[in-house]
Amino acid sequence: MKTFLKKSTALLVAGAATFGAMSLSTSAYAEGERFVFVSHAPDSDSWWNVIKNAVKQASDDYDVQVDYRNPPTGDLADMARIIEQAIATNPDGLIVSIADFDTLEGPLAKAKKRGIPVITMNSGTQEQSAALGAELHIGQPEFAAGLGAGQRAKAAGVKNFLCVNHYIMNPASVERCMGFAKGLGVELGSQMIDSQTDPTNVETKVSAYLRKNPNTQAILTLGPTSAHPTLRALEKNKMHDQVYFATFDLSGEISSAIKDGRIDFAIDQQPYLQGYLPITFLTLNARYGLMPSNDVNSGPGFITKANIDLVEKLAGEYR
Repeated sequence: MKTFLKKSTALLVAGAATFGAMSLSTSAYAEGERFVFVSHAPDSDSWWNVIKNAVKQASDDYDVQVDYRNPPTGDLADMARIIEQAIATNPDGLIVSIADFDTLEGPLAKAKKRGIPVITMNSGTQEQSAALGAELHIGQPEFAAGLGAGQRAKAAGVKNFLCVNHYIMNPASVERCMGFAKGLGVELGSQMIDSQTDPTNVETKVSAYLRKNPNTQAILTLGPTSAHPTLRALEKNKMHDQVYFATFDLSGEISSAIKDGRIDFAIDQQPYLQGYLPITFLTLNARYGLMPSNDVNSGPGFITKANIDLVEKLAGEYR
């Protein structure tokens, strides 16, 4: 496959711009395609390191240049500006996370007008991806993932929960909480809190909620950003044995918590695929006019104490 992909028939657009320090590429290629990868993730979100690793590996494997860009604070207006800047450089393809459909609709319409192929990934739905004119979407159906998690919790006897939403401005995060509520057979309301991303703030808000609602049976966090401080809150409140704990995504700390029983399971959306596959598909498209006709569901997969040993050593790098 690698040999096949390296037989490039496309020419590099002369003078293609790079984005400097924020690019994952260490040097410009004299010949090859150039893609721009724009995520909504703030610099503080370590979960995206797996995707960055995949982007770097794919760029090396296929001899292409990939510029990774993101708004440092997670500001979506800043993300939209980054996308417009990327479009102005006429890349061979654009990869974008759908953090907010309305914010990105205008910039991506410009990409479509210029004939720049777009693949969406991670956040957003397949329907939103199609409406934005993307070739396909690579990600996890968020409501379905939350639903499956809620059904697991319900089978364990859970009837109520707290959803710690550290990125509430992203509609996909709300879908996770809504799916979990649906799986339990309850309505989503005040049990979803806007924790924001500061670890101290997350810990404080979780502790305050648990003091006000001491009969909380389960907690759902939406990634390491909220899971790590929530673990500390439960430890300080001596509630580890009282609360059923589920989280989205993996990290070394989450893996350890699954092994020792502090977290019951993690929902893995396989982010490495979300970083690697868009570059694969855009490279095939640029060189041979090939593109899959269907979206790709990268998750959900459920990681428990029974299978954590298979993925623990890969957490933060490939899982």
